[in-house]
Amino acid sequence: MPDQLFSDLYHDTDRLTWVPVEEVRRRGRQRTRRTRVAGALAVAVAVGVLASGAAVLAGQRDATPPLPPATVVPTTPDADPTVSPTPPAESSPSHSAQSSGPPTSGAPSSRSPSRTIPAGATLQLADLPPGFTMSQGKGKGDWTLESATIYCENQLPALAVGVRSTRFAQFDSPTDWLVERVTRHSEADAVTSMKRMRRIVADCVPARPGDSLSILAEGLGGDDGVLVGGEIEGIPARWLFVRRGDLVAQLRLDHQTTPNEARQFAKLVADRLCAGTDAC
Repeated sequence: MPDQLFSDLYHDTDRLTWVPVEEVRRRGRQRTRRTRVAGALAVAVAVGVLASGAAVLAGQRDATPPLPPATVVPTTPDADPTVSPTPPAESSPSHSAQSSGPPTSGAPSSRSPSRTIPAGATLQLADLPPGFTMSQGKGKGDWTLESATIYCENQLPALAVGVRSTRFAQFDSPTDWLVERVTRHSEADAVTSMKRMRRIVADCVPARPGDSLSILAEGLGGDDGVLVGGEIEGIPARWLFVRRGDLVAQLRLDHQTTPNEARQFAKLVADRLCAGTDAC
């Protein structure tokens, strides 16, 4: 007995009209051509879309203006606040005019003072009472305060500090003589010299009974003015010290000179020292 599935298939197809073989082949060829044409059209459409997109993009690029070339700014490290900037090789005319003008009042001068002490920085004959004559020399014997310290039992500091130059002036009269020594230091050393003068007077331990050194008056003139009195081996003496800037003047005066008389001398000395220093 035939298989039931085969029997059903045979019964369903028994009355079908089958298309000839050539017709089937023709339809197959047509379907193949349609498939190929559809594929070609799809490729053409895709290429067209891509080409259109490229054209749009190209148009946008053409429409956008070109960017300017980048400016390269060299980088430099942050300035060190502790380092002064290097001045330009040439100053502008306005700067040169300002720098060449006179210094403002009260401002310290940048000009380095000469090491040489001019003759006008010492007392002049016109500053003294009638009867004096001006002579050459450094005074008679050891007249400075430093020479008096050999009569002190203890060791004392040197009075002169950093002396750069020295000038003397001597005046004689029938009954007396006056001598002045002016020394140039740095201003700091000049101040130190005045401090040492005070220390010498205060610390001296006389080797002989009756000898003494003392400060008789201060603030007499200049930046610092001091009158020192003493008696060495029974001989009285007076020394006047006046500082003006970097100059220090030491004078040996008459042993009877009073503080008021010393003040007059100190003012004259301070005025004369202005000829040798920028401190005035």
